[in-house]
Amino acid sequence: MPDLPASHRLRAGRYAEPNRIYLLTTNTLDRNPIFADFATGRLVVNQFRRAQNLGLAKSLAWVVMPDHFHWLIELENGSLRKLMGETKSLIARDVNWSLNRSGPLWQQGFHDRALRREDNLVQMARYVVANPLRAGLVEKLGDYPLWDAIWI
Repeated sequence: MPDLPASHRLRAGRYAEPNRIYLLTTNTLDRNPIFADFATGRLVVNQFRRAQNLGLAKSLAWVVMPDHFHWLIELENGSLRKLMGETKSLIARDVNWSLNRSGPLWQQGFHDRALRREDNLVQMARYVVANPLRAGLVEKLGDYPLWDAIWI
């Protein structure tokens, strides 16, 4: 059964395939820089780890930016819609509790890009984790605390 798109930017007919590599991106509502705070950003990382521990997705690389995240995964079980829905919902719950706030945290939907096996995954991981450098948040990647990649 097709994994119906969660964003108007996704191509019609896209469906999630187990063992396929995806680059997932989602933004906070109104691009609010809620994850500029390290402790709040770690709440996102905790949910990436939860998804991996449950066997939903293998995290290959990720970066949590102040107002969005990029997550390079290998989908293991379930659908992209379920993975992102649960992940975003649990992050919102944790952030709202931690910051004593309420209301929505995320823009609706997410963007996904399915990678072919022959795509250079290490190059894609480097692109993901170099986001803070391109955004001018740090001068050296090692100075940014909210990223990881299995190859780097």
